[in-house]
Amino acid sequence: QVQLVESGGGLVQAGGALRLSCAASGNIFSINTMGWYRQAPGKQRELVATITSGGSTNYADSVKGRFTISRDNAKNTAYLQMNSLKLEDTAVYYCIADQPFRGRDWGQGTQVTVSS
Repeated sequence: QVQLVESGGGLVQAGGALRLSCAASGNIFSINTMGWYRQAPGKQRELVATITSGGSTNYADSVKGRFTISRDNAKNTAYLQMNSLKLEDTAVYYCIADQPFRGRDWGQGTQVTVSS
């Protein structure tokens, strides 16, 4: 199993920025996709962004142009730069990591709160 440790969450005013980090450790064979999901109170968990080991990215429409996902394969770490934050970005953000034949691992989550 892979352990995913998220950091960088917090409280920020609308229009501000935060950078999330996700460091993977443990039983790592070959992480293909890393990414971020989020869950707001009373809502279902939703995809935010993913990135493959080759650098291909995918974003939810709601964050395109504002969020940027990146990763350092050597460090098994993914990042999510979040700019122009909106009230509706408030959620718990979860890191994910996919490995071939080993499925998906999830982090514990980090709270992001955007205030007016």
